[in-house]
Amino acid sequence: MPLTAKFPTSCALCSSPVPVGAPIVKSGGRWVHEACAAGEQSSLDLGAGAAPVQRASSGTKARTSSRPRPDAREMTAAEGALEVWTDGACSGNPGPGGWAWATKDGRQGSGGEPATTNQRMEIQAALEAVRTLAGDGPLVVVSDSTYVVNCFRDAWWKGWLARGWVNSAKKPVANRDLWEPLIAEVRDRPDITFRWVKGHSGDAMNDLVDKLAVEAAADVRRG
Repeated sequence: MPLTAKFPTSCALCSSPVPVGAPIVKSGGRWVHEACAAGEQSSLDLGAGAAPVQRASSGTKARTSSRPRPDAREMTAAEGALEVWTDGACSGNPGPGGWAWATKDGRQGSGGEPATTNQRMEIQAALEAVRTLAGDGPLVVVSDSTYVVNCFRDAWWKGWLARGWVNSAKKPVANRDLWEPLIAEVRDRPDITFRWVKGHSGDAMNDLVDKLAVEAAADVRRG
């Protein structure tokens, strides 16, 4: 059962920050993002372009392989790529949910589902953004969901496909109906990259899509 972080820390699987209040679970005696535990990152999940992560033992910090800082696993965006911020929200889990995307030039979209989960809405937001902006050239999807970002940054999807949509724990990949079309879009467009942003940290665009997603969930709830 997931708990919430009481203190800021780092995920033992992906090494990304875990803010206070984020859902976490124990995996192998270490605290990790709930989403990372669901993804079950392994050597098969890492693509050729992703740096392997040396997992930290007790009392040590996780280190990446010797690649340029700040984050060796950060995806390299094409020059002049359009940035699109995405977010998902859910009232209850499961419950009424909303998704949203927006760009700095004023374009945006949102929608919702009456019975869904926060993770599904995060994937849906990215899928809707990529589909809508298909003709706009290189794209950077900016999300506060490690579940979404790490799938592509660390190439979890390659392991899923190689194993026939089974994760490294030999369980069916959750939310396949949304992952499959999103992964297909990204495979068809190598100029799409993903970047993680900390939620509720003062990023104006992240705050905007959060607001839009929450409003979309509220609209669904009101019927």
